[in-house]
Amino acid sequence: MVDGGLRRWGRPCTQGIAGRTGRMAGMPLDALLVPLGGSPVDLARVITAVVFVAIGITHFVPTVVRTMAAMVPQAFHGRPFSPVGWVWVTGVAEIAGGLGLLFEPTRAAAGIALAVFLVCVFPANAYAAQHRDRFGAVAVPFWPRLAMQVALIALVLWVGLA
Repeated sequence: MVDGGLRRWGRPCTQGIAGRTGRMAGMPLDALLVPLGGSPVDLARVITAVVFVAIGITHFVPTVVRTMAAMVPQAFHGRPFSPVGWVWVTGVAEIAGGLGLLFEPTRAAAGIALAVFLVCVFPANAYAAQHRDRFGAVAVPFWPRLAMQVALIALVLWVGLA
């Protein structure tokens, strides 16, 4: 689109961050999105996928594995995996979910699976929040973490089902 900004209901978007970003760069924002399919959801989908894949990869870095394994609540130890096994399984799930968002045939399933995944890993985050002295900055307090988790669930459902 050559008239600048994103189109919303058939009109160019000239307000908000979409319009400002396009004007600041000296080009229509649509020009930046064309390689990604041309819509905000496509851009959000790619960013979300990259973040999930990158975070999934960190689940195989030894220092991160030790920290995350310590966050696995005792009730999950040995059921059916060790804490390190849970970290690896969740890493694979994040990588697969992120990649799944990028391909049309798997997009909806990946979005739903990532939403379920985010619900399933919340107990580890809640456990870390209760033991902030042990986990430091990694342990986001419970209520802000719950709000972030709900926002992430909404995000993966949006980019997966849109």
